[in-house]
Amino acid sequence: MNIPALLRTHPRVRFLGAAAGLYLLWWLGYEQVLGPDKRLDHLLSSQVAHAAAAGLQTVGFAAGLAPNAPTTVTMQGLPAVLVGDPCNGLALYALFAGFVLAYPGAGRRKVWFILLGVLAIYLLNVLRVAALALNHTYWYHTVDFNHHYTFTFVAYGAIIGLWPLWLRRVTAEQPSLA
Repeated sequence: MNIPALLRTHPRVRFLGAAAGLYLLWWLGYEQVLGPDKRLDHLLSSQVAHAAAAGLQTVGFAAGLAPNAPTTVTMQGLPAVLVGDPCNGLALYALFAGFVLAYPGAGRRKVWFILLGVLAIYLLNVLRVAALALNHTYWYHTVDFNHHYTFTFVAYGAIIGLWPLWLRRVTAEQPSLA
């Protein structure tokens, strides 16, 4: 069987090929353009830190941003969490969007689902940063564990939880990957 026929007749192969192609496109785009430029990462890191500090202030905590470091959330005037570029959520947004784009389905539905999914992941990341700031302030000895394990598990768990929602939406209109 030739490759074009295989791609047309086997949805699983088509999905894996599309996912691999989108991953390669993301990797090249990030490594060659977005990553070295750093503006998008810095903007997103600053926005996540600002939203986390604002959320903490809304519920009554003395949170803010460090005066000369807009990516650092402070608690009671002391640095609590630095939102580094690897932790701003950009890679998670790309991962989520890539899987939705690679799966068969209507373009309009994909756009809406990606937008809502990225918003959900963004809000989860803001909550994660706020929780880490509280964790740093009140239970300092568990920050490292929670940052590296608990919140990683929660973030990827949320993405994996969004995936079945997308699958349920498209299975009625598209062939399955079985």
